[in-house]
Formats: sequence, structure tokens, C-alpha cells
Amino acid sequence: MEIYKQLPPEAVQIVLVLFLSFLIGLEREERKAAGTFYSFGGVRTFPLIGLIGYATALISGPQMLPLAIGFLVVAGFLLVSYWHKISTSETAGVTTEMSGLATFLVGALVCYGHLWIATALGVASLLLLDLKAALEKLAARIAPNEILTFAKFLFLSGVILPILPNQEYSQFHINPFKTWLVVVAISTISYLSYVLQKVTKGQGGIVLAALLGGAYSSTVTTVVMARRAAREKRPHLFAGGILIASGVMYVRLVILLALFNRQLMLLLYLPFLVLAGLAVGFGWLWTRRADKSAQDIQREADPKNPLELMTAFLFAGLFLAMLVATQLAVTYLGRTGVNTLAVLMGVSDVDPFIMGMTQAAPALTAFKIAAAAIAIAAASNNVVKGIYAFSLADRKTGVQSLAMLLALAAMGLIPLFWLG
Repeated sequence: MEIYKQLPPEAVQIVLVLFLSFLIGLEREERKAAGTFYSFGGVRTFPLIGLIGYATALISGPQMLPLAIGFLVVAGFLLVSYWHKISTSETAGVTTEMSGLATFLVGALVCYGHLWIATALGVASLLLLDLKAALEKLAARIAPNEILTFAKFLFLSGVILPILPNQEYSQFHINPFKTWLVVVAISTISYLSYVLQKVTKGQGGIVLAALLGGAYSSTVTTVVMARRAAREKRPHLFAGGILIASGVMYVRLVILLALFNRQLMLLLYLPFLVLAGLAVGFGWLWTRRADKSAQDIQREADPKNPLELMTAFLFAGLFLAMLVATQLAVTYLGRTGVNTLAVLMGVSDVDPFIMGMTQAAPALTAFKIAAAAIAIAAASNNVVKGIYAFSLADRKTGVQSLAMLLALAAMGLIPLFWLG
């Protein structure tokens, strides 16, 4: 440490430039040795490029023009190297030449005192170069439509959200930014579940499908599993999977409440997590019970892309409708009106209603009233899923699913005793 303090700052900078550029050159040297065609540079050339970048920046000082000229000169040499490479090989790439330009910039950044950025650039370049095979395999596995899906996610969260005003309008307290933030939060959770389902497709069986599907949409998962049960006659397996998905729904709700209304989360997190634990635990045990068919069942369902733009706009519209409906119910019908609305919303997607309650409390309705309405909506949704399962699955699976989901719905109403 004392030696480090006694060294001039320029010496430390030169050592850092040599170290980072040497690592990049070492990786290129190994690649060149393994290849069969011409490749530019190695353990001597790249450190020299880094030192040229450092020296050019030192001479330039605050003036950027000499540094830019030096960069263009190095780029010219690299262009000649690339021209020679493509004239001798049809499969040649430009990665080595680009890494040479990055090495020049590493030297310049170190000279200007941006040591962390220079180190990050050098390490990132080294990783990109060294992980070529792994990255190419990953690119081959990703379908073009998945790239479009991720672009939609970035559009929803990084383009639309920042431009919306963060202020309330009208007597209904409509906030465009918070409205779209709800859309982004729901989309993020669904998208993460969607990605995990795609990555683990064909692995883990029904239990894993139920866990991931519950985070995505327990209603959709119930319908899919019920339809499969009608064909495959595995009542314990599919009924248990449907219960697991409904249990995960409560974890999803706790996460959303924690993001948008901490007070509501504090009122409901304990009973909701208990319900989730009971449902997932009992559902898993139920899937372990033997069915007549001993054949292993693999996952078949291909999850639907949750990031359709029209779906996002529709959700935003439903969310705003729930805000307005909640205020009208509170104003003209009181607590009974809010609870009735909660029961009705359980028939469809409960997310817009529950997210509406997070924004309504406490401005439009009391915390306990909103918490009770959320519990009722979740319970109502479980009843509806039980009806779906009973209607779509074979008789044995349908009866088991309906009974377990009705029991879960009844337990989900227990918090009303202290929220009343």
C-alpha cells in the first residue's frame, strides 16, 4: 500500500492500461492460435494500441480533435487488416478489429481519470470475446418473436412511462403515470413468468407449470390444466396443480400490494401468505397421490405472450374503469357496493380491480374496506376457477378441483372477521 502511494499517478494509469489491454490481447492470441485463417493482433499489439490511446489522450489534453484524429488513424490500420482478412476468408468477422478500437478507448479513458469506466469497458470486451460460443448458442435459441416481445416490454416501461404526467386529474383522482406504472408492474411479473416458462419448457412437469402459471395467470392455468385433465385422466395430478396455481396467485397479490400500497399489504400479507403456503403445500401433496395412469406427464402448454400492446392498453382502460366504478360505488352504495363490485370482478381478471383498490385507498375508501374488497375479489375468483375446472375437466378432476378451490375461497374470507 505504501508503494502504491509513492508511485506517480501516471505510473498507476499506465499499469492499468497495460493490464486491461494485455488481457484482451491474450484472449485474441488464444483465438488466433486456434483458428486457421489470418487474425489481427495479440499479446503485443493490443497493449500497444492501449498505450497509443493513453498517450494520444495525454497529448490532446482537453482538446478532443487530436484524440479523434488518433482514433481515426488506428481505425484506418484496423480497416486495412479487416480488408486483408475478408480477402482471404469468407467467414471472417470484424470482432477483433472492434476490440482494437475498444482497447484504444480504454487507454484514453484511463488518461482522463475514468478508471472505473475503463475497467468496465475492458472487462466487458473480454467477456464478450471469450463467451463467443455461449452467446452464439443463446442467439440461436432465441426466436425472433421473443426479441420483439422484449422490445415491447422496453417500449411499455422505457418509452411510454417516462413521458406520462405524474399528477391527478378530475374528481376520480386519475393519474396517468401511476396508471401506466400499474400496467408495467403487472406486465413485468407476467413477463418474468413467461420467460421462465419458455426457458423450462418440457422440464419440471405439471407442478412447475402450476407454479409458473400461477404467477402468470392462475385463471388461464386452471383452464389449460382442466382441458388436459379431460383428455389424460390424472385427477390428483391436475387438481393439485390447479390448487397450486391458485396458491401462487396470493403471493403475486402480496407483491403487487407491496409495490403500490404498503398499508394494504400490511393488512393482508400474513393471511395471504398463509393461504399461499396451505394451497401450494396441500396441492403438491395431492399431486403425489397415485392415479391409475403411472405414465409421466410432461408440460405441453406454450405460454401466450403477455406483452401484446393492445392487451396493455385494454388493461389500462379496465384499471381506469375500476377507479371510476369504485368511487361511484363508495359514493352512492357504500361498503356494500364495493363488496358487490369485488364479487363481480372475480368472474374475470381481478388484477384491474385490485390495482384500482390500491389507488383508491385511502383517498376514496378506508384501508380496511379496500383490504376486505381485495380478499373478496380473490375468493370470488377462486370460486369461478372451480366452476371452470368442473365444467372443462373430467368429472373426477372437476369435483376435486371445485371442492379444493371452494375451500380455499372460504378460507380467503376469514380476514373479513378482523377487517369488518
